[in-house]
Parts: sequence; structure tokens; C-alpha cells
Amino acid sequence: MSDIPAIVGALTSDLRPLTSSFWLHPSLILIIGGLLLPLVPARLRQGWLLLIPILTFARIVALSRGTFGEVHFLQFTLVFGRVDALSTVFAYIMGLMCILGTLYGMHVKRTIEHTVAWIYVAGSLGAIFAGDLLTLFLFWELMALSSVFLIWFRGRAESLGAGYRYLLVHMAGGVALLAGIILHYKATGSMAFAAFDVHHPSPAAYLVMIGFILNAAVPPLHAWLPDAYGEATFNGSVFLCAFTTKTAVYALIRGFAGMEILAVLGVIMALYGVVYAVLENDCRRLLAYHIVSQVGYMVAAVGLGTQLALNGAIAHAFAHILYKGLLFMGCGSVLFMTGRSKFTDLGGLYQKMPWTFVFTLVGGLSISAFPLFSGFVSKSMILQAGFEEHRLWAAFGLMVASSGTFLHTGLKVPYFIWFGKNHCTKETWERAAEPPWNMMTAMAITSVLCIFIGCYTPYLYGMLPYPVDYHPYTSYHVSETLQILLFTALGFFLLIKKLEPEAKISLDLDWPYRVGGRAFLWLARKPIQYIDTGIGEVYRVAGLIPLMAVSRLSGVFDNRIIDGAVDGFAAGVRNFGSRLRAAQRGSLQENLTLVFATATVVVAVFVLF
Repeated sequence: MSDIPAIVGALTSDLRPLTSSFWLHPSLILIIGGLLLPLVPARLRQGWLLLIPILTFARIVALSRGTFGEVHFLQFTLVFGRVDALSTVFAYIMGLMCILGTLYGMHVKRTIEHTVAWIYVAGSLGAIFAGDLLTLFLFWELMALSSVFLIWFRGRAESLGAGYRYLLVHMAGGVALLAGIILHYKATGSMAFAAFDVHHPSPAAYLVMIGFILNAAVPPLHAWLPDAYGEATFNGSVFLCAFTTKTAVYALIRGFAGMEILAVLGVIMALYGVVYAVLENDCRRLLAYHIVSQVGYMVAAVGLGTQLALNGAIAHAFAHILYKGLLFMGCGSVLFMTGRSKFTDLGGLYQKMPWTFVFTLVGGLSISAFPLFSGFVSKSMILQAGFEEHRLWAAFGLMVASSGTFLHTGLKVPYFIWFGKNHCTKETWERAAEPPWNMMTAMAITSVLCIFIGCYTPYLYGMLPYPVDYHPYTSYHVSETLQILLFTALGFFLLIKKLEPEAKISLDLDWPYRVGGRAFLWLARKPIQYIDTGIGEVYRVAGLIPLMAVSRLSGVFDNRIIDGAVDGFAAGVRNFGSRLRAAQRGSLQENLTLVFATATVVVAVFVLF
């Protein structure tokens, strides 16, 4: 691990100070474009849907290396634009996937769905370009808060529950991440997002890593992924499979390269995802479990921490975004056209959807690391790094997982949807057909990219941050890979009866909080509610009723005694005043006038006589 400091230095050596007062963030294009989308006239909306992602991708490609977008907030310096070799390659593939994902779902009429998808991508790009932990956290939470709508928009009761669980789990991860950031700042006085001390990690580092590995779906913090991605909309799952976990891989590379526990967790992920894919009946949940497996390769490579391993993790993340997006496009097309996603409800669809089968097969061969496909040139780099570091347990564990990947994603998915026994109902069979042109075009472009990357390695290898001295197409490596894959295929067809999907549910590590949530709900509805009702009744009988009786007595006393005395006195005063006023205005004046007149007459008589 002696080269870890050199690796970290290489990632940041090409930074330069801020040179301009304004820097256009690619995320800003997506956010503004998404907010303006509902105002765009319907006839121009499809053009807008293509324009905004293309502008975003063009902005990413045009970025120059350096540090940009510095904002001083309180005592912090927020860095929105750290553009270096590592962030550039991740932003490139995510910008490209935003174009393909938007094209795939372009016919969706609900504009808010496109808006939240773009905001979700903006959150991912913001986290990738973040140069400080506070900015990273803000965009990290933006991803979680926006992506949950891609699950809810499917409109099923199961989607609603999966979305709430997804949100709760990610909020818990966000709390861990924020706690780690605060402790790290308190200990170091710095908010810079740089490499942590992986040899002597602090509690703050562990908390930050927990926040990262939860988004990477590392067991036992992984069950949210198949739960949510299997319930998302047909186009929402294409976005979901590409951004959250790969943003987490980027964060792990940036902060925890060489953390040995990650190598162990990565191998566990790779094997765990394959085992659960064996048991899965829903094709999109199967693909979700294979996300866990494939991200395991990347996490293991981060744990190895060498330049070759990190190059392999980055290359595999690049390839994975494309071929996993393609697989979700294929299965999403089946769901969109038939309304079904379970193997036990499908079969024999080659007659109705032949091109969708071809595109899905390309994705299956790519994820299985078949020669001439993208996974072959990225996954093998990680295996080679394991052998070079003498981590034979890691290398062989990942090879076993690769065999299982071909068994289930390369063979099981295409066979049981397109060639297996036809379980379709009459309605499903009549609905089955090739999807709309935009979905077909997106799948075709993604398929071409998967093959192009596998055939022309300089395209991908030239983007990697470290010098590449690796050649996957050696006779030994090709023959070894073909032997493993062909024996796996032989085993599949010999044991095909045993591998037929069954309509069953496999318990995973989401069982504790699912059951725990129901137990808490029962506890709140039954015992706690009974106790609350009992306390309320005691208060009503022992407190409220006597209080009301006292209040009524007080009212009687006030009305009859206090008010009677006061009002009686006031009435007497008022009557006396009325009489006095009458005397003043009538009799008294008349008497005084009479007296004055009499006195005048008397005085006059005396004067005259």
C-alpha cells in the first residue's frame, strides 16, 4: 500500500486555483432545464428532452481541469467544481447515460418524471465535482430525495412501500454521513473532501464510510436496492441503476482507496448478489441483485488500492453503467409492453420482441465479461490486480462470482423471457410487441457502445487517471475466460430443469426492518393506543368531569351572587340617575322658573309702591 499517497497525489495534481468569477456547473443546466420543462409547449417537448442532456454532456466534455465554483459560506469554503482526472471520467459516463436514459423514456407524458430524473442526475454530478464534504452532503441528499419519486411514480401499493423504505434507509445513511463530517471537521478543522487515513481510521472516517457503503449497497446495508429498483417505473430503473451506487464508488475511491476491509466486503458483495440472483423470479430484481454483485468488484478494487485496481474499478464502473442500463432497458421494455416482469408470467417472447432480445443479450454478454464485450476489458483488470497483490482469495472469489453472473444474467434472463416455456396469458401475449422507436434507439446505441468498448480498448483506457499497462486480449486470458463461460453454459443447459424460476419470495436482510416496522405499527395501534385511550378515559372521569362540575358551580355563583349584587347596585344607581335626570330636565327647571318669576313680581311691587 506504499503507493497510496502517490495515487492520491496523482488524482489532485492537476488542480489549479479559481480563475474566473463564474463557472457553469453541468448540474445547473439539468436543474434549470428540468424546472422549465413543464413550461415548454408539447410540440417542442421531445426536442427539449434531448437538448438539455446533450448540452450537459457537452459542458462536461468541455470542462478544463482545475478548481472552480468556490463560494464562501459562513466560515466554510464550498467548492462546487473540482475537475480532475477522477471526476472527469465519472462525469463523462454519467452525462452520456443521462442522454440514453432520457431518450429511452422520451415518450413518457408526465413531465415531472423527467424533471426529477434530471435533478437526480444533477445530484450525482454535483457530488462528483464537490471539492468539500459539505457540498458533497448537499448533493448526496439531493440524489436520495429526488430519486425516490422514480419509485413512487409507478403507482402501485408495493412501490409506495418500497419508496418509503428506500427513503428511510437513505436518510439514515445521510445522518451517518453528516455525523462523520461534523466529527471530522471538529477534529481537523477542514471540510476538504480528500483521502482519509485508511491505516488509522478515526470514528469520523468510519461514519463517513458507512454513509458511502450504504449507497454502494454493501451487505448488510444493501436490501434497499432490489426492493426499490424492482418497483421503480420502467424508465426510472434505468436511471436508478446507473447513478447512486456508482457515485458511491467514486466517493470510496476519493476517500478510502486502500481501506483493506473494503476488499473483504467487495468479495462478499460479489458472491452474495449472485446467490440471491439464483433464487429470484422477477427479472428486474434479479438485475438489481447483480448490481450488488458487480459493484462488489469495484468495492474490492478500492480495497486493494493499487493503481491497476483503481483503474479497474473506474473502468468497470464506466462499463457497468452502460451494460446494466441496457439490461434494465431490455427488461423495462418487456414490462412496458406486457405489464409483466416475473419469469413465471413470461416466456416465448422471441417471436414478438426479437430485437429487444438481441439488445438484452448484448447486455448479458457484457456483464458476463465475454470477450469483445465491455465487461471483459474492465473486470479482468480487477482480477489481475488481485493476483498481483497476492490476494488470491479475492481474485478467485471474484472469478466464481463472474461464472455465476453469466449463469443468471447472461443465460437465465434471455432464456426464460424469450425462449423458455410460454407462461403468458392471452392478454399478455397479445400486448407483446417491440417497444416504441425511442426505446429501441436507446437500446441500439447502448449495445453499440458495449461492443465498441470491448473491441477498442483505447477509448476507455485513455480516460483512466493512471497510466495503463494492461492488455486484456492475451491468448491465455481469452482462453481461460472462454473455458469458464462455456462450462458455465454447459452446466446451465444440463441443469435447466433445476434452474426453472419459481413463484416464491426470498427473505433478505430487509426482513428485520420490514417485520420490525409492522411490529412497531401493531404496537402503536394496539397496546400503546389502548394505554392512551385508558389514560384519556381516566382523565375524563377523574379530571375532566369534576372540573366541569366545579366550572358549572362557579358559573352559578358568579351569575347569581356576584353578578346579582353588582348588577343590583348598578341598577339602583341607574334608576336614581334616571330620576335625577328627569328632575333636571323637567320639574326642577319649571320650579326655578316659577320662583324667579314670583321674585321678580314682588320686587316690582315694592319698587312701584
